[in-house]
Amino acid sequence: MTLPKDPIILLSFINTKLRDYNSSLDDLCKENGLSMEIIKERLSVIDYHYDEVRNQFV
Repeated sequence: MTLPKDPIILLSFINTKLRDYNSSLDDLCKENGLSMEIIKERLSVIDYHYDEVRNQFV
């Protein structure tokens, strides 16, 4: 799976996947062969961080 380059679009994309299809960021990454570190790094640029309790980037 190719991730969007724009961090705002990436945020929307990842949060939608987490809400609709995956119970955790770890599950999303494993299922789609994605790097959790890269996602967290790209979203930290816009000051968003993964909240495990809410299962979304906030």
